[in-house]
Amino acid sequence: MAHCNYSLFCGSQHLLLRPTLRVATLGSVTLAMNRLSIFAPLVLFLFSAGCVVVDNQYSALPPGKWRAILKIQPQLITPNPKGRPLPDKVDMTYEDIVEGEIPFNFEVIYDNDSTFHLEIINGQERLAVPAKDIHFGRGKSRAVDSIRIDFVEFDSYITGSFLGNTIDGQWVVTNRENYAIPFTAVQGKDYRFTAIQNKPVADLSGKWEATFGLEENDPYPAIAEFRQNGNHLEGTFRTETGDYRFLEGTVQEDKFYLSCFDGAHAFLFTGKIMPDGSLTGGFFSGKHYRTTWEARRNENVELQNPDSLTFLLPGFDKFDFSFENPEGKAISPNNPEYQGKVKIIQIMGTWCPNCRDETQFLLDYLKEKNTGQLSVIGLAFEKYADKAKADGAIDRYKSQLGVNYEIVYAGTNKKEDAAKALPMLNHVMAYPTMVFLDKNNRVRRIHTGFDGPATSRFGAFKKEFGAFVEQLIAEN
Repeated sequence: MAHCNYSLFCGSQHLLLRPTLRVATLGSVTLAMNRLSIFAPLVLFLFSAGCVVVDNQYSALPPGKWRAILKIQPQLITPNPKGRPLPDKVDMTYEDIVEGEIPFNFEVIYDNDSTFHLEIINGQERLAVPAKDIHFGRGKSRAVDSIRIDFVEFDSYITGSFLGNTIDGQWVVTNRENYAIPFTAVQGKDYRFTAIQNKPVADLSGKWEATFGLEENDPYPAIAEFRQNGNHLEGTFRTETGDYRFLEGTVQEDKFYLSCFDGAHAFLFTGKIMPDGSLTGGFFSGKHYRTTWEARRNENVELQNPDSLTFLLPGFDKFDFSFENPEGKAISPNNPEYQGKVKIIQIMGTWCPNCRDETQFLLDYLKEKNTGQLSVIGLAFEKYADKAKADGAIDRYKSQLGVNYEIVYAGTNKKEDAAKALPMLNHVMAYPTMVFLDKNNRVRRIHTGFDGPATSRFGAFKKEFGAFVEQLIAEN
């Protein structure tokens, strides 16, 4: 008898037809049989051929690679009337830098016959979404299977309905008002932007001196770090307030595209390689922000020293504060448990992916190197003005990442609120910012931003950090 192997999709049920008869479903047997009835002629035919089995192979989503798309509204980036005029070459390429989709990839990985987790893929990074944060149901109004994927530490989620190997829904950010972006995903597609492989006109690998916000009042510098292999492009943009994390995309002839999705941010960078070798393009953050950028190759470009951007104002010699943790305890560097220790004050927010990278770095250091002479206190500036909501976000963040040091709500993430909460500083320029205190609570260093694992600076920063902390610990 010839071997047969047929696959059918019916709602959330993946039906695999094989030579022995088994029926397994996620819902009731009655529902399963009703669904199967539409395939009765095919089933009878296959049984008559001696080659049929009905089997629900997966508990929910089919395993393997998926291609997802967040659909932002395409629109022109128009010059700010109060800002700088756009360079002519940028104005001429609006049609090249305006796009309407932010693509990313994820993989469904089954841990056993009924449980799976997701891994979101951005270049060299894989962000795991555990099984406990993936929920299923059945919509009463439409009688379709539904899924919800929670990004707990970032107060966002994907929700939608799924049929076989497709999901349709939206990405919702709960700490933004009425913020939802349409979402679709299809299983079995492992490319990001396109499967086309048109020959690139240049290799973009290396460092580029970039400027963002060409049409704004206050354009800001950045460094693009790219790695290109044929059509495949990876890298990031470093700025003085942090980096844009792991970006992945493609180069097609004289155009290129990069994207990132991590549960907190959805980034799209589009670009064009100009005849003179420079780059120009657009940057889209979700549906709420878009701007232009340009860059020229410069292997020696550097940003300002991150230890020089934030400092104590005249008249202040110590960094002092007192904020209540979610349990109501006042947390201050003057508390007895911190006496005689070196302290790092982490100015951060649970909504901030760069802060998450820094938090993971600090947790790894405390686990590997700490001898009990270093403490960390997190000051969280949140998107919630309500302390109870902010404390809830902090608790979820600590639980999700396994944070074992205090994180307290210090105010909203508006820079003016941070300035009121920490009046001893000239400003809070970036989340995150680290303030290093010696054993006598004197400020020894303030580090603005964070060069995370996606950047070329991460390894050097780890060494500098370790050497400086050891120096402070060794002091009397």
